[in-house]
Amino acid sequence: MSIPQSGGGPIESFEQLASYLEEGNKPKDNWRIGTEHEKFGYCKDTLGALPYEGVRSIKSILHGLRDQFNWAPVEESGHLIGLTKNGANVSLEPGGALELSGGALETIHETCDEVNIHLSEVKHIADKIGVGFIGLGAAPIWKHEDVGLMPKGRYQLMDAYMDKVGTMGRTMMRRTCTVQVNLDFASEADMVQKFRVALGLQPVATALFANSPFFEGQVNGHKSWRARVWRDLDADRTGMLPFVFEDGMGFQRYVDYALDVPMYFVYRDGKYIDALGQSFRDFLKGKLPALPAEIPTLSDWADHLTTIFPEARIKQFMEMRGADGGPWRRLCALPAFWVGLLYDQASLDAAWDLVKGMDATTREDLRISASVDGLQAEVGNIKMMDLARQAVEIANAGLTSRARAGAGGMVPDETHFLNALQDSLETGQTPADELLARYNGDWDGDLNRIYEEYSY
Repeated sequence: MSIPQSGGGPIESFEQLASYLEEGNKPKDNWRIGTEHEKFGYCKDTLGALPYEGVRSIKSILHGLRDQFNWAPVEESGHLIGLTKNGANVSLEPGGALELSGGALETIHETCDEVNIHLSEVKHIADKIGVGFIGLGAAPIWKHEDVGLMPKGRYQLMDAYMDKVGTMGRTMMRRTCTVQVNLDFASEADMVQKFRVALGLQPVATALFANSPFFEGQVNGHKSWRARVWRDLDADRTGMLPFVFEDGMGFQRYVDYALDVPMYFVYRDGKYIDALGQSFRDFLKGKLPALPAEIPTLSDWADHLTTIFPEARIKQFMEMRGADGGPWRRLCALPAFWVGLLYDQASLDAAWDLVKGMDATTREDLRISASVDGLQAEVGNIKMMDLARQAVEIANAGLTSRARAGAGGMVPDETHFLNALQDSLETGQTPADELLARYNGDWDGDLNRIYEEYSY
């Protein structure tokens, strides 16, 4: 989840909203990669979720990272709720999952180095206090009452609102994890093409990274339960955004959509003011009930954009949001997949050719089928395995064309980061399939084994 935005004066004209997004345009030489990943922390002896406070707690992990690895603290109302260093930040998901929001880096080699260092630091602290961390799309055993809410005002407001607009919002907040990548665009036209490819192929990412077949101690009938949760969260702010594929799509069209998404809050003087269900359009007119006669700032607009959760979204960059959290290899594979597809024009064009013939119903059906069946999904005459194979081939070509070397020039490009996905395509097995095989095989139905064998 995002931290409060800062900067930007009062919004004096409607045109500033689209201009804010357009300011994200960057020449290709300045395109960067920002990878975010979440993981569940647990007590090794009980396998219970970490509380915020105590010897074995989220707070202890944050203190350790701050004191031993020179992260700067981020506080809210006297609570340590995050850390920052070198353009990256460590933050807390509502239920205490720990998230690294990485810096804006040039190559996937750098992203993987960042991931390695972060996980090593976290493990160093966690091992000392009997804590473990695991990468999964959904908590496999915990129930709602087992997971406490972190002390962030944003989360308190969201938690109270979620059951009014959907059935699984509070589940998402406490018991799901994702990995995502943030990428740049050069222009409005480039943004539109990338946005359409991102949404069209998001079900492929859901299938390839499916890693949540268990929930509350049971097999749940989905390869990605996390993706299932997102389908019943809040229809106003989630989904596949059919309008992105319509004529006239651009920054202004996204603004129109975002203005129709009900607000959560306004952030003032370190506090979150309840604006649940209120309208940013009213805010622009000085008629927001939460702050009568006050006009929003650009930071209010930036905050509002962080409360919109479609399968891909734009701010001053684009976020790919369809993948389950998972093992280390896939933390690097996700940026490799999307960078290969979107950062080379020939690959971007080829990826668009894969999805441009799909209608909104097909895209939505693929989204649903991916969550249930993963790579075995089929919609009409589209087989997910075939679509995924083509997408990964295009991504591989894009990374080859980028030719960004690593390891001091010893590794010629970034294609090897796709190896985990190539393995899945060869075997037909996603992480979820592997977990189910273990559960039904040598684990003999003992789901506790997942912690010992799949933790970082």
